[in-house]
Amino acid sequence: MVNPEYELHRDEFLYLDQAFHPAAGYISVPPFTSWIAAIIQLLGGGLFWVRFFPALFGTLTVVMVWFLVEELKGGLPAKMLASVLLIFSPFSRLNILFHPNAFDILVWTIIFYTLVKFITSQNNKWLLMSGVICALAINNKYTVFFLIAGLLIGLLLSSQRKILTHRYFYYAAGICLLLILPNIIWQANNNLPAFHHMKALNESQLSHISHAEFLITQPRFLMFGVFPVLAAFWSFIFYKPFRQFRFIGITFLVVLTLFTLCRAKSYYALGLYPVLLAFGSVYPERMIGKGRVVVFSLLGGLSMGAFLFLGPYIMPYHSPKYIAENQEFYNKMGLLDWEDGSQRQLPQDFANMTGWKELAAKTREAYNQIPDKEKQSTLLFCDNYGLAGAINYYNRDKVPEAYSLSTDYIFWIPHYPVILNIIWIGPEPDSTTLNLFRSVHLKGKIENKYADEYGTRIYLLSQPKTDVTPVFYKMIEEKKKAMDIF
Repeated sequence: MVNPEYELHRDEFLYLDQAFHPAAGYISVPPFTSWIAAIIQLLGGGLFWVRFFPALFGTLTVVMVWFLVEELKGGLPAKMLASVLLIFSPFSRLNILFHPNAFDILVWTIIFYTLVKFITSQNNKWLLMSGVICALAINNKYTVFFLIAGLLIGLLLSSQRKILTHRYFYYAAGICLLLILPNIIWQANNNLPAFHHMKALNESQLSHISHAEFLITQPRFLMFGVFPVLAAFWSFIFYKPFRQFRFIGITFLVVLTLFTLCRAKSYYALGLYPVLLAFGSVYPERMIGKGRVVVFSLLGGLSMGAFLFLGPYIMPYHSPKYIAENQEFYNKMGLLDWEDGSQRQLPQDFANMTGWKELAAKTREAYNQIPDKEKQSTLLFCDNYGLAGAINYYNRDKVPEAYSLSTDYIFWIPHYPVILNIIWIGPEPDSTTLNLFRSVHLKGKIENKYADEYGTRIYLLSQPKTDVTPVFYKMIEEKKKAMDIF
């Protein structure tokens, strides 16, 4: 359900670029996404493979829900209901973008599965497996620490607190620590960028999210799946076979509370729901009896119908032009509200998926106007990581790699012996920069009015009045030292 007028998302370009700069950590995310990006690049780096992996992770999440239902002795109706509610929901939107989010939901689900398996089998290997999966989750996205905190509290406040005294629990913790140690060392050696990133994220985006807004948006992700989630909580309290899993309900409440207090983005909590859909499908299957097929078919049908109606709006199905001309329903759904608190003509993710090919083509045209003897001394420099990533993706091996002062790119900038030209992509350079060059020419700008980067300009700065190389690298070092990179 992705209209071909849309390109890759600005964040996807950054993650794909990480494949060319292997490390134990990054400013923006832990290293797991770069491992998948490296596989994508080995497979050719095409759009199919970029879309394949998030879709694969989404599919595996559905498979894990089937396994959970099976472990709870649920039948085919429960498996089908949980799967339909998961597939025909806004969860699917996360599975079209190469972000850490699709894998995040998968590993949260697997963590719950390993604990359920340990409780039902008392096989120690499942505790050890939970340690491995937690390490993968941490290497993918740090928000899993909220889940870990919730699980520790949930176990402590439930009948399963004995797990916390089990020696294999500590073996699992040791395995997890060992597997995330390279990233911990990387963080320590690079001035703990994760904390600086969270601070910048809070100032630019999270501060615009109210506590109520986070909670209100949760049912929207579930649609008709809210009924099985409520059934799951009922079963934890009143259904004797499921009381041993009450820690899952407590974990949900703790994590949701922590996210609410921290003004988290609403989708951060999505990894909590697949396990609840599994329990909430098995419980009514047992209670309703012969009528379960009718009830499940009705609930599944309503979910499918609602998604088929809403899907074209929550997915990038309609063209940018159509959305700009038909904004009423998008506005009612809150889809035009951006993370910075503003309201614009396209949903934020959709606007971040347009204009990139135009940018790359015009940047390549500007670069090709530079004399051949000066090309090796030409720096492509961008105002933000999205611009740099898009140029690198579409112009790979056609122009030099583009860089930026933002996020990971500032740490990837190589040392040029001498800089004779700078192709600057962004707003008009400040007066200090302009005064360093005798020649400043505007070579183009993004004219796609639906793009987030609409109006972004491409300048060729040439004929430096003085040696700009030391000036440039001094600025880079000052930015790094102050972590002024967000």
